[in-house]
Amino acid sequence: MEKVLTKILDQHRKEKGSLISLLQRIQETFGHIPEEHVSWFSRMLDIPESRFFGVITFYPKFRTKPVGKNTITVCCGAACHIKGADKLLDTARDALGLSGDEDTNRDLTFTLQKATCIGACNIAPVVILNKQVHAGMDPVKVTKLIKGYEREEFLGYL
Repeated sequence: MEKVLTKILDQHRKEKGSLISLLQRIQETFGHIPEEHVSWFSRMLDIPESRFFGVITFYPKFRTKPVGKNTITVCCGAACHIKGADKLLDTARDALGLSGDEDTNRDLTFTLQKATCIGACNIAPVVILNKQVHAGMDPVKVTKLIKGYEREEFLGYL
């Protein structure tokens, strides 16, 4: 692990990058920004951990927890909201077994995200599974989408 972190650090120093670019590189490498890596870079660069976490918490694209293999995004823009996006989020959370503020299920197969608007108002409400857009969604369709995808993923391993 030290070798990977050192490679990231060397590249950061060579490019004289910003803290944001360093965090992006860490997240690209690991899929998220582990707290122990923040501590390591903090020591190596003599930058307080609080500066790292200030940036991480300001930008919503940075994650400190692992993400799932698949991403489900529910659009919650105005048109989708009016057509029941909140119910779609609740249904997806239930289907994935998420509770509290969790957004990734325990086996790391799915991460649930909320988008402010994806620009597909004419086909609202919209759910995106990985990069595939699903239009005119309702709670039953969301459950079928998740459960059907879980079965396909399982069958793909046989």
